[in-house]
Amino acid sequence: MALSKSMHPRNRYKDKPPDFAYLASKYPEFQQHVHTSLTGRVGLNFKDPEAVRALTCTLLKEDFGLTIEIPLERLIPTVPLRLNYIHWVEDLIGAGPSDAPRRGIDIGTGASCIYPLLGATMNGWFFLATEVDNVCFSYAKKNVEQNGMSDLIKVVKVPQKTLLMDALKEESALIYDFCMCNPPFFANQLEAKGVNSRNSRRPPPSSVNTGGVTEIMAEGGELEFVKRIIHDSLQLKKRLRWYSCMLGKKCSLAPLKEELRKQGVPKVTHTEFCQGRTMRWALAWSFYEDVSVPSPPSKKRKLEKARKPLSFSLLLPTVKLLRARAPSIGCTTLGSLSVVTAWLEKTLSDLRVLHKRVPSGRAERSLFLTAVENSWIHVRQKRRDQRRQLRELPRAPPCGDRAAPHTVESGPQPENPESPENYAIVGVESEKGKSEVNEDSVVAQAAHSGPLTQEVLCNTQEVDPDKQEGPPTPGSSMTSNSPSASQPFLFKCLTNVKLEGAGELAEEDEEEGDVIVQMHWVEGLNRDLMNQLCTYLKNTLLRLASSPL
Repeated sequence: MALSKSMHPRNRYKDKPPDFAYLASKYPEFQQHVHTSLTGRVGLNFKDPEAVRALTCTLLKEDFGLTIEIPLERLIPTVPLRLNYIHWVEDLIGAGPSDAPRRGIDIGTGASCIYPLLGATMNGWFFLATEVDNVCFSYAKKNVEQNGMSDLIKVVKVPQKTLLMDALKEESALIYDFCMCNPPFFANQLEAKGVNSRNSRRPPPSSVNTGGVTEIMAEGGELEFVKRIIHDSLQLKKRLRWYSCMLGKKCSLAPLKEELRKQGVPKVTHTEFCQGRTMRWALAWSFYEDVSVPSPPSKKRKLEKARKPLSFSLLLPTVKLLRARAPSIGCTTLGSLSVVTAWLEKTLSDLRVLHKRVPSGRAERSLFLTAVENSWIHVRQKRRDQRRQLRELPRAPPCGDRAAPHTVESGPQPENPESPENYAIVGVESEKGKSEVNEDSVVAQAAHSGPLTQEVLCNTQEVDPDKQEGPPTPGSSMTSNSPSASQPFLFKCLTNVKLEGAGELAEEDEEEGDVIVQMHWVEGLNRDLMNQLCTYLKNTLLRLASSPL
């Protein structure tokens, strides 16, 4: 999966990747490395070092007006990734006064000298570029001179294992704004080949690995290399406003941050660089208290794909069958949206799923759902258990025999029988008839044969959704004073009921057509629970439509 969308926001290649076909038509030296597939797609073989070098040189020429030379046996940088680092340094040092020149240090500038060339070209920064390798030093100096950057970039040859201390001996009076470093990632040849460092589940690298020994390997790898820069910074401290390094392995980030914490460094931040399938990380620290620290990237993956809502459709014939039964639940409107929404509210009330209507477009209805218990699984088993328990109870005495002595005292009754608190005790209200007789029978039996278990009492309150013909109970809808609003919940979701193919100006109360129901996840414990509820709602509506009147 390409990670280009996570490039730095100011990276010119973030939304407009290089056009290989255009570049090939303009630069003959690049055209010879471009191939066209059978589908007409223009591509490049990134495992060919000559092709990678041609791309880097072409992009620098086309987009920045820079002409450079890079030997094949030395590290060939990729322009978009290096550009990410430059933009992050811009974020670190901020926008200063126009008359204050920015000065930076590039530790191990490489043959391309790409960081100083990009920084000087884009921002007019002054650079001190250090290099230990003779070949890289010669090419870097040549690239600076042929681009007319000698007044902004100074390339110096330093001894092996020299980082900051020796390089700044002759520059004791200057205060630098930052330093940059692309350290050697690997500790030995085996690690460079991925024998010990690469997870076996990861795909192989999509590009070639070039570079000299001093560019890709160092004693202890990048971890020890950056620790040496940290130790140098502890001596230099405010000689540089920001110290920074790029990392090739994410596992190096935590121990380096811990090292900085142990040393009492006051300002520390990090970021990540993305280009194609390549990820890099960067660490920066400062001893200045007045510097602004850019926020690190969010832990949540920025490229996490938006999940599609769960949905099901009800065709117009099914909606008409539901409309024929709608008067039994108090629904008098004839529009498809109103009918389906009323049946959904009725079913949710039966399930004791909290719900309330929220603002929506004219051609849709929206319900916000909060599920506090899983009441939609094993529904048939629960009904069978309830009926069996009722059959096992002795018959209730005749109605004439029911008197005050047979009444069960269950505590003081609430003043308002319609209040949410009362519904929490009584449960779902049913129509007058069989359910009332069943409740009274159980209560009367309790007076004769002793107290019933709480489970049996609860089961007698439940009503068969298929037999319940009354309107949705007011206690089942979600209100601001509902005691369940503050209780733990399983999940929350937004349910939209829409007319398929209807425009925004459709008259929803009169419009007929197929209806689609969509459930959008908001938060909760498990998405599978919402999937179960979606399936239950669909099956319930289809069963209601197919059942005889």
